[in-house]
Parts: sequence; C-alpha cells; structure tokens
Amino acid sequence: MVARRQSSRDPTSIFFDPTKAYDPVYSAIRLEQAASFIDAASNDTEPQIPQGPRQPKFCLGIATIARKGARYFQATVGTFLEGLSEEERAGIHLILFIAHTDPSRHPAYAEPWLYKLADEAKIAGREKALFDYTYLLKACANIDTPYVVMLEDDLVALDGWYHRTQAALSSAEKQTRGMGAANWLYLRLFYTEEYFGWNAEEWLTYLLSSILVACLVVCVLLVSRKFNANARPLLPNTTLVLLGGIFTPLLIGLFFATGRVTMLPRSNGVHQMSKFGCCSQAFVFPKSRIPELVTLYTSKRIGYVDMLTEEYANARNEIRWAVTPSLVQHVGRKSSKGAGNDIPSHVKIKSKADLTVVEKLWNFEFEMNDAEALRAEHDAVKERVGS
Repeated sequence: MVARRQSSRDPTSIFFDPTKAYDPVYSAIRLEQAASFIDAASNDTEPQIPQGPRQPKFCLGIATIARKGARYFQATVGTFLEGLSEEERAGIHLILFIAHTDPSRHPAYAEPWLYKLADEAKIAGREKALFDYTYLLKACANIDTPYVVMLEDDLVALDGWYHRTQAALSSAEKQTRGMGAANWLYLRLFYTEEYFGWNAEEWLTYLLSSILVACLVVCVLLVSRKFNANARPLLPNTTLVLLGGIFTPLLIGLFFATGRVTMLPRSNGVHQMSKFGCCSQAFVFPKSRIPELVTLYTSKRIGYVDMLTEEYANARNEIRWAVTPSLVQHVGRKSSKGAGNDIPSHVKIKSKADLTVVEKLWNFEFEMNDAEALRAEHDAVKERVGS
C-alpha cells in the first residue's frame, strides 16, 4: 500500500495510476490565473509593454498554429507573463509569431491582447515547423539579449519561472566553467519522467548490483551469527535461506517495481541532460549558439527540432543542461503536427493506452506544486530584487 501510494504518479512504476497522474492539479490554477490576466490585458486601453530604455535578459519566442478544437496559445502567453514584476517583464523581449500563411485562420490574430502584450507580433509564416522555428530564432538573434528562450504554444509556466530560470542559467554557466568547457548548447525547462525509467541498456548493471546486495545481506547475517552469540540461535540455516534467498530478492524486485523516479529521484538543481531525455517544448539557448543552430536547421530543411538538435549535440559531444524540477508543463492534447485520436481535455484518462505520444509528454511532479508556496517564494524574490 505504501509503495502504491508513493509511486502512483511515477510513470516508471508498476503502481502508476493514470487516473490520478494526468490530472492538471497545479496547471488548472495557473490556467485560471492566466485567463484573468489575458482578460485584463484585453480590456486595458494601453499596451502592457514596458516603456523606456531597458536591457532584456531573454528574448522569448513563441510560434503558434491554430489547432482544430483546442486553444492553448493564449494560456501559454498568460502563464509566462502573469505575476511578473515590472523589472521581470522588462527583462523579457517577447516575440509572438502566428505561423500561418493566412494569419486570419488563427483566433488570436483578431484579439487585442496579442498586440498589447507582445514586444513584437509577427504574422504570416510557412506552416512548416522547422522553417518557422528557424525564423523565430533569427528574429531573437537580432535582439540584444544573452539568452534566447524558445517555447511551444501549449505550455503552462510555473509561478516564479523567471527567477528560477535565471538561477538555473547561473548554475549552468558555473558548472560549465567547472568542467573546463567554454560553452554549452541548451538548458531544458521541461522534461517528462516517462523516459527516466530502468533502461534495458543497463540490465547488466542492475543484475550485478542486485546480486551484490543479496550477497552483502548473506555475509552480514553469517558474520552476525559467527561473532554474536545472542544472534546465533536466531539465525539457523533455514532463516539465512529465507532472508538471503527469498526475502532479499523480493525486496529488490519491489525496489525496481516501485519505479526509478520514486526510488532514485533527481535532486533539485541543474543537471547534465540525460541521453534518454526528450522534447523541444522549452529550450534556453545562449545567443552565441544561435548562428550554428540556424545553419543546422536551414541545411536540414525538414525534421523535428528536438531530434536534429540531439543528433547535432551527440555528434559534437555538446554539454546540455536540464533544470529540476521542471519549470513548465506541456498541456497540449491536440498536436500541431496533425496527429489524430486526441482526447478532449475534459475526459478522464483511464490508461496509458488511451494516450497518443503527444499526450504522454507530461511532467507528473509539476502538478504537485503548492500554488501558495510558489507565489510566496516569487513575492519574496520580487521584494528582495526591488529593495
């Protein structure tokens, strides 16, 4: 019962419970906050863009395509801007890009919030994901910021994502220097635990480790029996066989069954990206790396950003970072790539088999965030920075 309760949100566990794990608990709160923010911006008579001279730290780019039966773009923008202080908002140059050859097909095209919130609103793309991503990278490269944040249009941002991203970037820079390296390729703000399970490629390591643990248990029992007179009558051979040969393997099996994310969780902070990681929902690139990425994507012409980026990074042994916990959630269930069989957002998920690949891109820990604690943390940071 304890293992089932502790690992019900661990997709690497046999006790994983999809009926609970995919519930948008914290995301629902952020979506409500974003809706209120967007409504206020739409009704305001003045643009919500910082005035006067400023030196932004991030160029934040979001390309969007209309999806039949679903709207995510508005909420994505809202969650990234809601709750920011004036100083934080001034640290962002926001480019919103409607990537349609006919922009009127996108519902946001005729909505006032788009033009009131964006530093730049770009219209009319090619509706080709790689081309539009490259176009947005080029647009951000023209802005004088040290970093470029590239986002998909179906995300929910954590309250306080801005200061946590700054802290993660400082850590990534420091760790990179500590490795004796000059640069790194990207920082991921999103990942899914779906790919952090027990990897088949490491089966021999798991087997040898399990055998070692079982042998250590038997050795400890034998030593105790030999040198501890009080323990000797409690440890006959049958007990040794039960403890070392049956109970220990069962406990080892329970360890693996409970799930890697539960039993060996990633510590908070910035870590080198696992080779089993996934996806391009939220990347932060140093601006210095943008020219070579633009060259890469332009030369390939077709393909997925995450796959092309990982192939490039693997070939060059690039340093890649990810921040834990995830600062954003992927909430899109309607694919921008036209995947079918999408589940309406109000339907209760009963099984992983009900889900498409797109729908499985979910950070389970994100939904356990405490909204009040995060807002208090964010307010404390804003007060400290403003003082």
